[in-house]
Amino acid sequence: MASIDAKMTAPSKGWNIGLWVAQAALAAMFLMAGFMKLTTAPAEMVTMGMLWAENTPVALIRFIGLAEVLGAIGLILPAATRIMPRLTKLAALGLAVIMVFAFGLHSVRGEFEVLPMNVILFALAVLVIWGRTNKAPITPRG
Repeated sequence: MASIDAKMTAPSKGWNIGLWVAQAALAAMFLMAGFMKLTTAPAEMVTMGMLWAENTPVALIRFIGLAEVLGAIGLILPAATRIMPRLTKLAALGLAVIMVFAFGLHSVRGEFEVLPMNVILFALAVLVIWGRTNKAPITPRG
């Protein structure tokens, strides 16, 4: 009976691997997007097809980029080091919030072609929050 209880409470290796894949994919996407927002001029972003940047203050674009880069780091570093791993869930929550705002902005602007990506990134962030809370939590060091 004790072995059954231990097996039911032990995190699944498959869930852990799947969540690491989701975290890595999210981190890669947000690291690239955030770095681009931090280093690219708004006019150049518009020529790349990001029309929302045309009338957006540069400070806001840089803030969003910084939030995305920090969120990407937060998805990986606390979980990998097991130092304050709860920050991984908070990073995923922050990125989910960014995707809610992005969905709203693109909807209002009629930029419907980017909405599926917003939904996918939001869903992955929610999966990380749920999975790291319920299926494969990461225990802190010590």
